[in-house]
Amino acid sequence: MDFNIPQDIADYLVVLDKFIEDEIKPLQAQDDNERFFDHRREWARTDFENEGLPRPEWEALLREAKKRADKAGHLRYALPKEFGGQDGTNLGMAIIREHFARQGLGLHNDLQNEHSIVGNFPQILMLRDFARPDQKHLATAALEGKFIACFGLTEPHHGSDATHMETRAVRHKKDGKDGWLINGEKMWITGMHVATHIMLFCRTSGKDGDAKGITCLIIPARDPGVIIEEYMWTFNMPTDHPRLTIKDVWVPEDAVFGPPEGGLALAQHFVHENRIRQAASSCGAALYCINESVKYALERKPFGKPLATNQAIQFPLVELATQAEMLRLLIFKTAWEMDQMSKPEVAIKLSDKVSMCNYYANRLVCEAADRAMQVHGGIGYSRHKPFEHIYRHHRRYRITEGSEEIQIRKVAGHMFGFMGPNKHGQPKGETDAKGKSTEPTDFAVR
Repeated sequence: MDFNIPQDIADYLVVLDKFIEDEIKPLQAQDDNERFFDHRREWARTDFENEGLPRPEWEALLREAKKRADKAGHLRYALPKEFGGQDGTNLGMAIIREHFARQGLGLHNDLQNEHSIVGNFPQILMLRDFARPDQKHLATAALEGKFIACFGLTEPHHGSDATHMETRAVRHKKDGKDGWLINGEKMWITGMHVATHIMLFCRTSGKDGDAKGITCLIIPARDPGVIIEEYMWTFNMPTDHPRLTIKDVWVPEDAVFGPPEGGLALAQHFVHENRIRQAASSCGAALYCINESVKYALERKPFGKPLATNQAIQFPLVELATQAEMLRLLIFKTAWEMDQMSKPEVAIKLSDKVSMCNYYANRLVCEAADRAMQVHGGIGYSRHKPFEHIYRHHRRYRITEGSEEIQIRKVAGHMFGFMGPNKHGQPKGETDAKGKSTEPTDFAVR
């Protein structure tokens, strides 16, 4: 067994670090762009007088960073070569995301809004794998920023359980054309302020609780029947997560995207890749908090001796460091295993391990950020250190990337044989009549 980072990925980390030093850090330093990362960050990023939306200059800076990364060939690393990528592996992405997050806050990798110079593109692969021939152009349009689609799954009364979706689409002719008439409500529709379209999930047949009968329809985001009721202010500002009313929106038949009646397959299409990468980011951020706390404890000398000489400081950090090291190995091992099998095999054989990595990493980073605040004292609680920001950002992932309760339930299902390769029973809600997974999905605040 070789636990070394593969040489090609180790070499690429050197290339990425040089790109950050040469291109991204100077961009962050110019025109007082540091205001987006220092103690002014929440004010600088948030247009409090405009519904709490991201300030245009903040989003312009992120676009510029991505533009430079794309020109250098880094942004699309994880995408297939057909989309200008490098066929990056799950292991490669996990190592890169952990490496970036371990460096702390910065323009290179600010995940408050899923920004990184090495991008994550679940929608592109969704478009590749599910688009009809007449929709294939959407993947290219998405990469060019001409097709910006947000994900309309979660509803005010239904988060983790998408099978009880209340938004309905019924067949309806308009001007002699077959199509769908849609009514309902959606919530936490991230990116709506810049979206051109919504991938809107609606019940088109079946009854509440059925996995089958939910269809994805691509609708124009600026249709008059799409009403933004309010942007939901969260623990982690700025916000781009509105609550929507969909009122008598009509779309033609060709708006159907993916398998009719089987739209939940889209929601699950990239879940394992997303979860392992996000777990790697949380692990890296946890290690950053731990390392900064150790450094500070050695420098700070109350009562004439370093804080680090006190066991009350040492022991909690030792426990966190131990957990982080074990978690890091599990994440890299699981990512490597994902690269050895097909996507359907991952869903059957590794889904529990991905969930272990994700829920535990998200919990650990919150504990590490909290401990860093405690070790740093008053300055740790202030916005002059990044720990409060790290806590606020990563705390949401205990809910939004599949809540930790949902993920723990999945692990238990594999352990006790209710699902997975050792399945011997069929508890209600785990599989449908055809044996397909109907795992509850929580894509809130995405």
